[in-house]
Amino acid sequence: MGKKTLLLQAEAEGALEQAIQALRAGEIVVFPTDTVYGVGCDLWNPEAIERLYWAKKRSKELPIPVLVSAPEHVQQVAHHLPPYFDVLVESFWPGGLTLIVRRRPQVPAVLCAGGDTVAVRMPAHPLALRLIEAMGGALAATSANISGNPAPKSASDALEELQGRVAIVLDGGDCPGGIASTIVDLVSSPPRLLRHGPLSATAIRELLPDLIE
Repeated sequence: MGKKTLLLQAEAEGALEQAIQALRAGEIVVFPTDTVYGVGCDLWNPEAIERLYWAKKRSKELPIPVLVSAPEHVQQVAHHLPPYFDVLVESFWPGGLTLIVRRRPQVPAVLCAGGDTVAVRMPAHPLALRLIEAMGGALAATSANISGNPAPKSASDALEELQGRVAIVLDGGDCPGGIASTIVDLVSSPPRLLRHGPLSATAIRELLPDLIE
């Protein structure tokens, strides 16, 4: 499956459209977000998701998160959202907070490692949002590294990790955050902090007092 990876400057004419066309064709694309560089694919294409797992050497037991371009697009992949979901989204999206919620049955099982939950986030990065919006408002995406390695903050780091394993790397400069998102599981009761990130547990507890770690 290996092939030459194209490195494109994000601001170059036609670069974003080329990346969108690659995604629509089932290819894998690397792009910047507000936290770290992401690598994504069409979430409704199981073959593309399989390719994404292969590109990252990621265990099939680890689900792939979903990035959305607006909060309402979460409804494409999730249902039965708890009341405090909207409160958290209004306060912390777009931004470095990933929320685990119940997935809709039509979401490809391979994306969610066969489970009944899905992780969702809206990044605070204009290029990422344009890319996601062009794909219908939701994109399967995770950090652009070989699993187990540090998440890349620059396009060059991402290219070094995934050269020959993805179709395109969009270089949009260094990511402003550099730290992978905070993850909160809203399906468990009480809600649980699964990963520390740019958003502190203290900030989340102001809206979600029963949060546990």
